[in-house]
Amino acid sequence: MATLTQAHQQWATRPDDERFVSLEDMAAFTARQRRISDMGTTPNKQLRVAPVEDDPNAIAVEMDNGVTAPSNWAFTQMCQLVGAPASYMRTLPSDLVSDCLNQSMANRKVEQVGWLTRNEIEGPSLSAVTGPTYGRIWNADVVDAVMKYFGTGSSAQFTIPGEFGKQVPITKQNTTLYAGDRDMFIFLADEKNRIEMPNRRNGQVGSLARGFFIQNSEVGSSTLKIGTFLFDYVCSNRMVWGAEGFKEVSIRHSLNAPNRWVSEIMPALESMQTASMFNIENAVKNAQARRLDEDQVEKILVKRFTKNQAKAIKLAHFNDEDKPIESTWDLVTGITAYARGYKHQDQRVQLEREAGKILATYN
Repeated sequence: MATLTQAHQQWATRPDDERFVSLEDMAAFTARQRRISDMGTTPNKQLRVAPVEDDPNAIAVEMDNGVTAPSNWAFTQMCQLVGAPASYMRTLPSDLVSDCLNQSMANRKVEQVGWLTRNEIEGPSLSAVTGPTYGRIWNADVVDAVMKYFGTGSSAQFTIPGEFGKQVPITKQNTTLYAGDRDMFIFLADEKNRIEMPNRRNGQVGSLARGFFIQNSEVGSSTLKIGTFLFDYVCSNRMVWGAEGFKEVSIRHSLNAPNRWVSEIMPALESMQTASMFNIENAVKNAQARRLDEDQVEKILVKRFTKNQAKAIKLAHFNDEDKPIESTWDLVTGITAYARGYKHQDQRVQLEREAGKILATYN
């Protein structure tokens, strides 16, 4: 069993204006972000950086469509494109920063850059500077797809999760819907139709709910990711406890990303919504029923992990369940138990992803 921290990290860091208590509110925000956005490509030499008069720490970016102030993220991207450390560049006076970026941009091997501006009330802002083949998937499209397949409001099958398995009023303090200028994150769960599981813990009957994460960035700060899993409950600080079978699909924002969103991710969302609870419950029961001897367990583990990791996975399962690995489900449980010992989220997610693959392969 794993503890997923992705939603907790969002909960702990998002400001009030990036929290939404309904998909409708989130959709209105992301739709406006798209509506006020312009995007295109321009030759490197026509993207010029200049210091702002009377402000030694500010710069402006001049393009064919006017002059804009870059966001912190867009400035970081410009520095990344030319191989300059953004943190160091921020310590320099604006005239020196402008000279460095202009000189480096003019000498890039790739002749064009992609850009995204937003026409805010206070003036246009440069929100993204990417490669010319960046494949943008709009946050508004992601939110609209979630609303289409999962519905909205308390009557929807998948909703903002409650606290410790109980439904509570949803506020900005306990929501799991987040979106800002840089990225978005959604966590929804079906806690009404729980999957009954025999032998959940030490022979005791238990139940699991279905949940999923979706994250995206239309300005290039992260890939599009969808993670699905089963879980026990979500606590008040949005940690997901007792997670099993974590699977994740990601799409990089390459040139073909918008097509892959339509052909791969949207059908996956529809499948997740219409999937039979009976089939999911059967998959878990089959994994519990599929017996494995010591040689089979060893063969599966060493194919995917080092010998030391395989040994640690067996020990982690024994410590949690007080018995050796004897089934496919035990194997998945042992891997997720072992993953809890990793401090870094990326390492835990990778291990949990392998557990999900084993559940699908050996079921």
